[in-house]
Amino acid sequence: MAETLRERIERVLPRVSKPARYTGGEWNAVVKDHAKVDVKVAWTFPDAYEVGMSHLGSLIMYHQINRRDDACCERAYAPWTDMEKEMRAEGIPLFTLETWTPVREFDIIAFPLLYELTYTNLLTCLDLAGVPLLAEQRTEADPLVIAGGPCAFNCEPLAPFLDVAVLGDGEEVIHEILDAYKAWRDAGRRDRRELLRRMAGITGCYVPSLYAVEYNPDGTIKAYRPTEPGVPEVVERATVKDLDSIDYPTRPVVPNTQIVFDRAQVEVFRGCTRGCRFCHAGYITRPVRERSPEVVQRLAREIVKNTGYSELSLVSLSTADYTDVQQTVSRLSDQLRCDGVNVTLPSTRVDAFSVALADAVSKVRKGSITLAPEGGSARIRRVINKTVSDRDIREAMRAAFRSGYRAVKLYFILGLPTETDADLEAIAEKGRWALEIAEEELGRQEARKVRVTISVSVFVPKPHTPFQFEPQVTLAEARRRQEHIKRFLKDRRIEYKYHEADVSHIEALLSLGDRRVAAAVLKAWQMGARFDGWNEHFDYNLWLRACAEAGVDVAFYTYRRKGYGERFAWDHLSPGLSREWLIDDHRRAMAEVEVEDCRWENCDLCGVCMRYDVLPTLKPAGFVGEDEIAVTDSAG
Repeated sequence: MAETLRERIERVLPRVSKPARYTGGEWNAVVKDHAKVDVKVAWTFPDAYEVGMSHLGSLIMYHQINRRDDACCERAYAPWTDMEKEMRAEGIPLFTLETWTPVREFDIIAFPLLYELTYTNLLTCLDLAGVPLLAEQRTEADPLVIAGGPCAFNCEPLAPFLDVAVLGDGEEVIHEILDAYKAWRDAGRRDRRELLRRMAGITGCYVPSLYAVEYNPDGTIKAYRPTEPGVPEVVERATVKDLDSIDYPTRPVVPNTQIVFDRAQVEVFRGCTRGCRFCHAGYITRPVRERSPEVVQRLAREIVKNTGYSELSLVSLSTADYTDVQQTVSRLSDQLRCDGVNVTLPSTRVDAFSVALADAVSKVRKGSITLAPEGGSARIRRVINKTVSDRDIREAMRAAFRSGYRAVKLYFILGLPTETDADLEAIAEKGRWALEIAEEELGRQEARKVRVTISVSVFVPKPHTPFQFEPQVTLAEARRRQEHIKRFLKDRRIEYKYHEADVSHIEALLSLGDRRVAAAVLKAWQMGARFDGWNEHFDYNLWLRACAEAGVDVAFYTYRRKGYGERFAWDHLSPGLSREWLIDDHRRAMAEVEVEDCRWENCDLCGVCMRYDVLPTLKPAGFVGEDEIAVTDSAG
């Protein structure tokens, strides 16, 4: 008797690392009878299980699809390199964890795109699934390949491989996609292009094959044009206006092995209007839309009850900017600490960090705290619109030590526009400040237990930000600046970490690239590129060879300053921002002029609210006393 797929999978699992990545059977996983649903979706995360299972957006979309009686959603993840080798040797196709069904048998394969360096993993998943890599080669018998997430706002380096890219919030648009697919299939599946035309008519859905690109003689883009009537010239994003009205997963899948963020998560609001000029996520998710504190607390209690987690994180791009953050954290901490549940926030901004909030967050147990000045000097922080002063930073450190924290991580970005060596030296200075303040607050003996980490990443210009016009610093210059900071960090109590500059260089290529860069992605994958976001697998020289063979000039995309009149690969993929406003804000950056948060100050006319008829939505539960200081989170 021939071996079943399950038997083949079970036979290879003892030969791979972390077999629990592939076994499924987790608590709260949803298993449906495929014969009783109309549309089957394989939610395929293009990274390892422990990364994908930490992604709140995937848990939300898994719930949204599975709450429909006529649809099912099952999960698949990019297999680690040892598992990929075994799967190819044994003829095992990419499969889902819920039922160990080949991904190719699903109607839709959906990829969340969170990080550009997962692009080659997406190709691995398609290839292992037995689905043609190129969209133009797929027929009516093949699954529809869609992708969403922040990278969808410039998905051109993946354009030849995608049928549909979804821009913006997914909770509502996914139902339109499922309904459109059902209608097309019920009509007889006669023409795949007709399915794509249906998808192009849904707000938030971009169909790359329905657009043609023209280039200027100098290699810049002349135009993106729809190739068929009725296809929009500019694709607008899908926007959820009221988070309280959206069904939120209170029975999320609980992993059966350790993952990156192994905790319960409640999204308290979406969007950020802090205006940090480097922050892609902040610009593509405007405006702020809050969940009411009552809903946050109800969701938190239900999730903890249904999962058994001992840690609850209140998440967003800027969690401590939540209007009712102190009361919400205090109430949840009081309610959950008797069960040993710790309430945490993501890394914390430093302009208004408060002792009261630090105490509320850490009632059960204290770990480390991350503060993100992003820029070392006050000058560079004005350039990037990070509106915190040196005094704010010192007071944040002081509050952290007073609240019992003994491990402080300070996060910075290197290579920002207009950066000088003095700005770099100011990064090292902040580490020394932390040690000095620890001694002042704790005494010399106790301060010896304090651990300070300086973590520095390399600036990557991102689409739809005021810095989209800026070049990245060269590889050699980035490395020089990393070493320059190191020269000023002599105390052994300060740990210095930095992101490899060559990784950031390829990230910039994929962030700023157009459709021609897809040839380099394919070539790199064919050469063996896998898990490029993992240091042990990333091969910079491989990528350079792939780009050379594909005829892609990396410097053209990464090291070149762009003019205000240049057409970009993402101009037809709109998060709602006015290009004129981005230009004006870039000019303000060069003049070191800061812009206030429109959540509390006057509208600065970025264009989003008027374009999508949505305003910042703040939902306080009650009066916040003057002694209760709001705090903010580092994501910008």
